[in-house]
Amino acid sequence: MKLISLVAVAALAASAGTAFAADLPSTKEPVVAPVPVNPWDFDIGGGLTSNYIFRGITQSNGGPSVSAHGELRYNLDPTWQFYVGVSGESIKFSPSFYPAGSPEMELDGDAGVRGTFDKWSFDLGGIVYGYPDTPTGVHGWAQPTFGGTYIPTVIGLTPRNDTWGEVYFKPAYTVNDWLTLGANFFYTPSYINTGASAEYLSGTVKVTFPFNLSFSGEVGYQFFNNKVDSVYTGGFGNTGYIYNACGPICGVNNYSTGTLPDYLYWNAGFSYAWKFVTFDVRYYGTNLTSTSAYQLTGIPNNAYLGTNTSSYANNAIVGTISFDLTGKDIK
Repeated sequence: MKLISLVAVAALAASAGTAFAADLPSTKEPVVAPVPVNPWDFDIGGGLTSNYIFRGITQSNGGPSVSAHGELRYNLDPTWQFYVGVSGESIKFSPSFYPAGSPEMELDGDAGVRGTFDKWSFDLGGIVYGYPDTPTGVHGWAQPTFGGTYIPTVIGLTPRNDTWGEVYFKPAYTVNDWLTLGANFFYTPSYINTGASAEYLSGTVKVTFPFNLSFSGEVGYQFFNNKVDSVYTGGFGNTGYIYNACGPICGVNNYSTGTLPDYLYWNAGFSYAWKFVTFDVRYYGTNLTSTSAYQLTGIPNNAYLGTNTSSYANNAIVGTISFDLTGKDIK
C-alpha cells in the first residue's frame, strides 16, 4: 500500500512538473520568420539646368532646360541589378533664325545591368537618343543679292531624323570613403544618325567632403572613324542654290569633306546634396575652335552664306538643381 502510494505521488509530481515547465519562458532564442525582400525598386527624378550640355556641346542653344527621368530596377541579389529607364529633356538645337525650327524634346531610353563586387562596380547597357519631332527634308539658299550675300529659304532641316543610339561600359572603383575613380566607354555605329561611327572614352573622379559636399570631374575624348553618309554633304547646283545644307547637325556649306572633328572634352564642379535635392555648379569646356564647332554641329552664328563659325561648343559655367528618389526614400 505504501509502495503504491509512493508511485502515485511520484507520477503526479512528474506530470505536474511537466505542466509547470511548459508554462515557463524558454531560454532559447525564438525562431524569426525571414522577412521577404522585394527585388523590385525604382528611381524617379527631374531637374532644371541653366544650359543643357552634352559632351561639351549645348543642346539648348545656351539657354535653360528642364528634364525628368524614371527607372525600373530588378535586384537579382546584392551583386546584380537589371534596369530599364526613360528620360526627357527640353532642347533647342537651332537658333531663332532657323525658320524650320528645332526638335523641342529629347526622349531617351536605356537598359542594362549593373554589378557590384566589393570596391569594384560596373554599368553595361545601351541608350537611344530620340528626337520625335525633328524637322526633316532638304532645302536651298536663294540666289545672291546685290550685296553678294545669300538669303536663307528654309534652313534648319535635316535629311533624316536625328535619332541614334550608343552602347556603353562604365566601370568604377571606390578607393575609400571619400574617393571614387571611374571610366566611360561609348560606341555608336552612326553618330546623330549621320552614318559616321564614333567612340567616346573618358575618365572620372569624385571626391566626397563632409556636410554632403562633393567635387567631381571628367576628361574625355570623342573619336570619329569614317565620313558621314553622302546625304549629309552639300554642294552648289547649276542654278546657284545649295542643296542638302542641313541642320541641326549640318548647316551652310557644311560637310564638304564629309568628316567630323575629333575633340577633347572636360567638366569639373561642386555639388551639395540636401536630402533628395542636389545643387550643382560646373564648368564645361572643349578644345574645339569656333570653326571646328561649326563643322561638328552645322549650326552657324548667323544666317549668311559663308559663315563657318559656331558658338555651340563655347566653354560655360552651368548651374543645375535636381531631385532624385528611389523606392526606399518614400517608404
